[in-house]
Amino acid sequence: MPRGAKYLDRLNAEIVACDLCPRLRAHCTETARKRKRAWADWEYWGKPVPSFGDTAARVLVVGLAPGAHGSNRTGRPFTGDGSGDFLFPALYQAGFASQPTASSRTDGMKLTDMWINSVGRCAPPGNKPTPEELRNCAPFLDREIDLLTNLRVVVCLGRIAFDGLLAHFVRTGKAGSLPRSKYVFAHGAEFVLPGGLTVIACYHPSLQNTNTGKLTRPMLLQVFRRAARIANTFVQK
Repeated sequence: MPRGAKYLDRLNAEIVACDLCPRLRAHCTETARKRKRAWADWEYWGKPVPSFGDTAARVLVVGLAPGAHGSNRTGRPFTGDGSGDFLFPALYQAGFASQPTASSRTDGMKLTDMWINSVGRCAPPGNKPTPEELRNCAPFLDREIDLLTNLRVVVCLGRIAFDGLLAHFVRTGKAGSLPRSKYVFAHGAEFVLPGGLTVIACYHPSLQNTNTGKLTRPMLLQVFRRAARIANTFVQK
């Protein structure tokens, strides 16, 4: 078992128990109570969503926040909504996921060499967490990155995730001054931070992006195949 595995389990338990953001807790609980007609028979998760994946991962995927009727329902990142329906086939094709579909925490999905989290751990109203709510979640990201001792590549899904990752490195002092003018979000943009960690920016696989063609399946697959190549190259040197 990787050295950080048991600590990542403990951290996930802390995430699930977090109640720092009353607005988010109320929204998640109310959404779980009312449910969506299509999911009326489900018992919604309705709590902060823990991270998921391989504790020995070399690749980290950072998202925005759980969806109200996706992860807030299933309790697992990108599971049970349109974003996940778009994301997991690409992860499967790139060799990170054991199957191309993700429907529940008990569907048998396994990730290899990948860990998935988000900068916000609760489903926010309108998919828009406030800056204060993101700050409340920031220590979870800080601790996770420290515990992922094999980490080589981070894929940031969307600008908010990208900004949250850069804020982590500024906050923790790991990357010196990190002048923001050098790190501009754009799909496919790639940066090597001081210390050697590679960051790849990617459009978020939201329905707003995928239904309009802003993000296509080949574009997403290319990002994850690139992440896999970088992680493997690092090990082979």
